[in-house]
Amino acid sequence: MEDKSKIDLVLIARKIWVKRLIFIKSISLFFAFGVFIAVISPRVYTARSIFIPQSIQGSKTSGSIGGLASLAGISLGNMEGANEVPPTLYPQFLSSTDFKKKLLQVSVTLPGTTNKVTYKDFYEDHYTPGLLELVIKYSLGLPREVLKLVQKKPELISVEDGEGEGFFQMTFEEFEHFKRLDGQLSVVNKDKEGVIELSFSMQDPLMAAELAQASETLLQEAVINYKIQNAQEQLEFTEARFKEKKQEFEDIQSKLAYFKDRNQNVISAALLNQQQKLEAEYDFAFSIYTELAKQLEQAKLQVAKDTPVFSVIQRVTIPVQKSSPNRPLIILIFIGLGLIVSLGVFVGKEILVSVRKDWSELN
Repeated sequence: MEDKSKIDLVLIARKIWVKRLIFIKSISLFFAFGVFIAVISPRVYTARSIFIPQSIQGSKTSGSIGGLASLAGISLGNMEGANEVPPTLYPQFLSSTDFKKKLLQVSVTLPGTTNKVTYKDFYEDHYTPGLLELVIKYSLGLPREVLKLVQKKPELISVEDGEGEGFFQMTFEEFEHFKRLDGQLSVVNKDKEGVIELSFSMQDPLMAAELAQASETLLQEAVINYKIQNAQEQLEFTEARFKEKKQEFEDIQSKLAYFKDRNQNVISAALLNQQQKLEAEYDFAFSIYTELAKQLEQAKLQVAKDTPVFSVIQRVTIPVQKSSPNRPLIILIFIGLGLIVSLGVFVGKEILVSVRKDWSELN
């Protein structure tokens, strides 16, 4: 069996050698195509930012805020902090419609100029597709382009004020922008290093850096707003009640002072009784005012406690070297494809010849 397999391999090798010109032509064709793809592939620059997720720093921040609160005589022990936002949820913030909508309005610098336009306006009014993009669009993407022409665009629904609160309907153009953003923006949670890497890819290095910086800022704002939402609502409620009770306390304080000034030399049981009532109202208003002032400080400290602090390890810089395309790798991949396709065709023909031979012998 071993000798037979060796003989078969030798026989196959001989057949390949005999038809080596076909293999050479096929591989050369794929090589030429790979060179063409490598040449027309646009340069892409990737700007990156690396920072430590807020959940890792939560204990240090909470400890410092707790110490500050204890010095002020305020205990945060019974105040429940907001849930930590795990780094695994960061990609969900980036994929949200609200996040992408904000990113469409980020200002970028037009290549070779100092003029600023939004990301949305750049792709709608200033962007010129590359040769490779046009080739793919009108070859592999041709059926999709035909469907775009045939299909009717959905009409936007006009909603009266107040009835559509909480809903967002994107336009067809925004939907196309959102799909492009999915391929340009990425965030990776590196568990081993304990850091988050955010990157943005564009064909212009300055625009890549600008959009990476904007994405980092928007992501951190989204995480902070999500985390302190409950504490912020509690702060706003307490602050509103504090202002009301402060005004009431100041009114009764002024009323009591005016009453005392007006009746300094008057001795009367009725006036004394009225003064006692005013002083009781004053004491009551003062106690509520003092308690609300304490609660207000607690709410402010809770917001500070829950607000994550992001430590940026690597700031966004304008990339100098392109991140893609890797032209040598593209050419090697096409050479490998040419070899695989050639061998596949050769083996397929040999199997077909063998099957036909066996079939003819049976008949």
